[in-house]
Amino acid sequence: MEKIVLNQLDYARIKKRISTAKQLKTISSKESAKLLSELSSAKILEPRKIPSNVVTMNSIVKLSFVNRKKQVQFQIVYPEQANVKENKISIFSPVATALIGYKVKDEIEWQMPAGVARLRIDELIYQPESAGDFDL
Repeated sequence: MEKIVLNQLDYARIKKRISTAKQLKTISSKESAKLLSELSSAKILEPRKIPSNVVTMNSIVKLSFVNRKKQVQFQIVYPEQANVKENKISIFSPVATALIGYKVKDEIEWQMPAGVARLRIDELIYQPESAGDFDL
C-alpha cells in the first residue's frame, strides 16, 4: 500500500499532543507507539497540496466496518475536542489512528480493542483542506 499523506500542520500538532499526553499519562504507550509509527511512515505535504480524498484532522468521515457490515460517520478531532455525543472522536482512538492519512475507498485492517477490524473509507463528508480551511 502506498504511503499515507499528512498535512504538515496536522503532523506537528499530533506529535505535540502525543508528547503532552505521554507526560500526563493520558495515552497508553501502545497507542502512542501505533500513532507515532503511522506518522513516521507518512508523506508530509503543505495543507494546500493535500488531495481532496485524504482523511485529515477535522475531516468528517463515513466508513464501513466491512466484516460487520456496519457504517458510521464521525469527525476526527484533537483529544480536547472529542465528544462522542457530537460524533467527534479523538485522533488517539484506534479507529481515528487507523484512518488518518488514508484515502476514500482505501480498506485498512487495524487492531481494535475487540479484535482486528477491516475498515473501508466510503466518503469524506468534509475535509478542511478541500474546503479552504487550512488553519484548523
